[in-house]
Amino acid sequence: MTAVSLKEILPDALEKGYAIPGFVVLGWEDAISFVEASEELNLPIIIQAGPACRQHTPIPVLGKMFRELADKAKTKIVCHLDHATSEKECETAVNEGFTSVMFDGSALNLNENINQTLSVCNLIKKHDVSVEAELGFVGYNNNSKSSLTNPDEAKIFVEQTKIDALAVSIGNVHLQKSQQNNINLDLLKEIEQKTSCPLVLHGSSGISYDSRRHLALNTSICKFNIGTELRQEFGKNLRLILEKKKNEFDRIKILTELIQPLKEAAKKIILNLQNN
Repeated sequence: MTAVSLKEILPDALEKGYAIPGFVVLGWEDAISFVEASEELNLPIIIQAGPACRQHTPIPVLGKMFRELADKAKTKIVCHLDHATSEKECETAVNEGFTSVMFDGSALNLNENINQTLSVCNLIKKHDVSVEAELGFVGYNNNSKSSLTNPDEAKIFVEQTKIDALAVSIGNVHLQKSQQNNINLDLLKEIEQKTSCPLVLHGSSGISYDSRRHLALNTSICKFNIGTELRQEFGKNLRLILEKKKNEFDRIKILTELIQPLKEAAKKIILNLQNN
């Protein structure tokens, strides 16, 4: 199946009351784990290349890797560029095979965020590519503080940009290693009342499974970005393998053993967001 964009999977999730995980990819082993999980469950997923991934591996390489997996998968796979802060980066990603981009103008004021998001939309409108944007600022654990999304600004932003998905800041935090329930449900309800597009929660590793499921089934949040939770799973299992096989030095053999536990963790996340 050919790789798809957010436009092909999020509207159905919004209408029917479920959500889809955006899995943060750092390398081949986790990417293939997520896609195999998707195929075994026959459910769509989003694989994402964030800033850390792009610092380690160039976009042209990631684009080919993502498309190799997505185009041969039996399920719908979105190849998504996460947290791009320039038109150039978005354009490069689209030219290299990505089917979706997230332009992050969260550090800008409302008007500038609208203008730059519109520029990205216009730049890639000739391609069948989706655009996610962020309003408010989702902070980082023990680092930068969040700035919550303003519902009135969200209404203006969505109406003027006509983006495919809006990432909101409602208590979610990036890189949170423990699951907490700090989501501001009243603020979310205000945003929902003033917008109609699918909503996205970055930093969803810091949200409990029960809370994620409630949000997926009962709100407009249709995409949950999951990274830290799976990095912890990767690290835990890597340590177990190295302790068990102290004389193994073939990195391919070592890393291949991580695929199965990562796949099982991904399947659990996928199923938790479904409405059945």
